[in-house]
Amino acid sequence: MGMKTKIVVLHMKEVIYTVIFIILAIVLILLLVFMFGSGKKEDRVSKNAVYRPGVYTSSIQMDGRTLDVQVKVDEDHINDVSFVDLDETVQTMYPLLQMSMDSIREQILEEQNPDTVSYTVENQYTAEILSNAVKEALHKAEAGNEDDE
Repeated sequence: MGMKTKIVVLHMKEVIYTVIFIILAIVLILLLVFMFGSGKKEDRVSKNAVYRPGVYTSSIQMDGRTLDVQVKVDEDHINDVSFVDLDETVQTMYPLLQMSMDSIREQILEEQNPDTVSYTVENQYTAEILSNAVKEALHKAEAGNEDDE
């Protein structure tokens, strides 16, 4: 039995295209592995962060109406404290509400600590309710607190 010699002719253009497609396929596979790899997922928050960046809310019930207190934070700062869509009816019924929130906001943004909020006797109860709502929203934002999302 004689062996027949086979001659394969490769054009240089075909070899170059094949090498390029193989390189692109390898790069694509590596990209997919890095993007969707099953490695240990790291939380986006750094280990030194106090808060998870975002906007967190807490609700208050007043006379059958729900008021939402919103706290905006980044990793280590409280950036804003405010009401979410405060109704004019509520503002009319509780005139000290917005004034108390403004005072609390100023103190928290300056001190970065909701526990140092002070208030006058005239708006003591309103300020306590708002301060507790802010503390609740900040508790949701704490970096080590993963169960409140």
